[in-house]
Amino acid sequence: MIDFIFNPSSIAVIGASAEEKKVGYAILKNLINGYKGKIYPVNPGRTEIFSLPCYPSVSAIPDKVDLAIIVIPAKAVKESLKDCAQAGVKGVIVITAGFKEVGGDGVTREGEIVEIVRSSGMKMVGPNCLGVINTTNKMNASFAPDLPPDGRVALFSQSGALGVAIIDWAVENNFGFSKFVSFGNKADLNEIDFLEYFAKDPDTDVIIGYIEDVIDGKKFLQIAREVTKVKPVILIKSGATVAGARAASSHTGALAGSDRAFTEAFRKTGIIRVSSIQELFETAEMFISKRNPKGRRLLIITNAGGPGIIAADTADKMGIKLDPMTRNSIDAIAEKLPSTVSLYNPVDIIGDATSERYQIVLDQALKDEVVEGVCVILTPQAVTDVDNIADVIVNSSQNTDKPVFATFIGGKRVKNAITKLKNMRIPCFSDPSIAINAYRRLIDFVEMNNKKMSDGSPIKMPEENIKKVAEILQKLQTQGISEIGGEEAMQILSLYGFSFPERALAKTPMEAVAIAERIGYPVVMKVSSPHILHKTDVGGVKINLNNEKAVYNAFVEITTNVKRFMPDAYIEGVMIYEMVSGGKEVILGVSYDRSFGHMIMFGLGGIYVEVLKDVSFRIVPVSEEEAVEMINETKGSRILDGVRGEKPYDKADIASCIRKLSALVQDFPIIKEIDINPYMVFNNGGIGLDARIII
Repeated sequence: MIDFIFNPSSIAVIGASAEEKKVGYAILKNLINGYKGKIYPVNPGRTEIFSLPCYPSVSAIPDKVDLAIIVIPAKAVKESLKDCAQAGVKGVIVITAGFKEVGGDGVTREGEIVEIVRSSGMKMVGPNCLGVINTTNKMNASFAPDLPPDGRVALFSQSGALGVAIIDWAVENNFGFSKFVSFGNKADLNEIDFLEYFAKDPDTDVIIGYIEDVIDGKKFLQIAREVTKVKPVILIKSGATVAGARAASSHTGALAGSDRAFTEAFRKTGIIRVSSIQELFETAEMFISKRNPKGRRLLIITNAGGPGIIAADTADKMGIKLDPMTRNSIDAIAEKLPSTVSLYNPVDIIGDATSERYQIVLDQALKDEVVEGVCVILTPQAVTDVDNIADVIVNSSQNTDKPVFATFIGGKRVKNAITKLKNMRIPCFSDPSIAINAYRRLIDFVEMNNKKMSDGSPIKMPEENIKKVAEILQKLQTQGISEIGGEEAMQILSLYGFSFPERALAKTPMEAVAIAERIGYPVVMKVSSPHILHKTDVGGVKINLNNEKAVYNAFVEITTNVKRFMPDAYIEGVMIYEMVSGGKEVILGVSYDRSFGHMIMFGLGGIYVEVLKDVSFRIVPVSEEEAVEMINETKGSRILDGVRGEKPYDKADIASCIRKLSALVQDFPIIKEIDINPYMVFNNGGIGLDARIII
């Protein structure tokens, strides 16, 4: 555990200063203004700062130091850390910039300080960071000017500047934090360490954060999944890029990209991903009450038709069910409300509603077995007793475990009531669509944690097949071949349970005719070359060939086309395939992400896959449940169900293929990308028509 970072009994500030414009001054002042433990300024040029004895080095301090905060020039940090290690300091926060982020010598400097930290057993936050805050013990060990209000939300941020802005926003909006850490270059402690710590922190109920990358993707997946079973984790991930996709050799690689991998990593672990700072706090607000809905049924109570309709429209788009209360409940409230009230969902208690009317509906809703959550909307109209309505919501919500949240729309007249609700940990928003979006995030979190998922154990292949694939890949590596197409790709995939058409290689036009006669017309012909993956682009494919003359001419045309487009390519010959028809074309593939490893892709196949982008991904290992989800979340899934009298296509076969690909790349991590495009799926089973593998 790294509790000494957040709860140290003593702190040394290395680079402490009495000059107001220096960071060493701001940090020392922040500590003096709140922290109750021992504070030791360290500055060889001073004997006293703010009436505190000042020491030339940490090793000169007569007591043990738990935490050292370093704010001296980058070149001096190395020696200072050595001194800390000698003095037995447990943790260090290196605020100083000038390390890996500046490149060149900075990279070397960072490597040197990491070596000191790890060899001594110290733990380090930073370098190039804002610092650490713990509101519980009033410790502001950062250069943020204000201590945010105390609360139950922990925040970590890779960006110090963003951290300062967030803290400033929290102070202005009275949003409470338990702890905050800016980890900068995260040369030692990183997002994984803080996820683990906050998961066990008794002062934290919700974890939020901003990250740009992940240090150890595999460990992140493991730890994040464990953490989200205990507490919600809500993250912004920036730094999405298409550079990786541009460099990819396959359809699958081009469609993947690093940001897609993070989306799938968050999905796999149960992390809630948001796209903006505003959404980060709105979502955290919904989770603060620690009340989870048992299902998707929500009741909306409103005194204004417009906001009620906005909420209902948003709920419908988000898949939230707006079932009315039971007949008994409707009859019970109808007796006590004006005849002009709309009794269904939303329950519109009209503009002259007072707290009494809100209480009648809210109390009945919370007793109704159909209602699994309640959204209370208020606009401050002439007779609206806003504060009393807030009291009704507070009092009624204390008698239920159902989530109750509010949308109080307005300014001055609702300000006090909003504060009252938030102080009692009742989520309150200013916009009904924002409230409903945040509520959908809560539903997602509950459904993810309720989902019974297998561990994704791969399909086991016969040892003999695995051995044969290993031999093929070893031979190709020895030959310096990294792009595998045609027969060898099909051979590898066949050993993992994939089916391909009957086929043979022709080296002359007459051989092509003989093979076509044996296979039976019609046939497909494709150039066979280790240097050509996209065969259509070079005129290397002919389809639906029905006779001897067509096959002979196709052989000549294909070889002529390829020599014209790629004169240096080695042509092994032309592959002759039986022509397969009658199914639906899909694409199956594998890509590799540097953070999280292999991802499997599924989508509608053919030449338009990169245009339509109707694809889904999952990170390996892919469980049976995930494979089914991949298929069903694409728009093309409805086509596979059969349209206009068609029989449904074999989704179970596709799911099995996804699992086979997952097994293949788990057994052979050397494989970087795979395309099976198209894969023809039938009403029963399926067959691959073309394949390529990148190692």
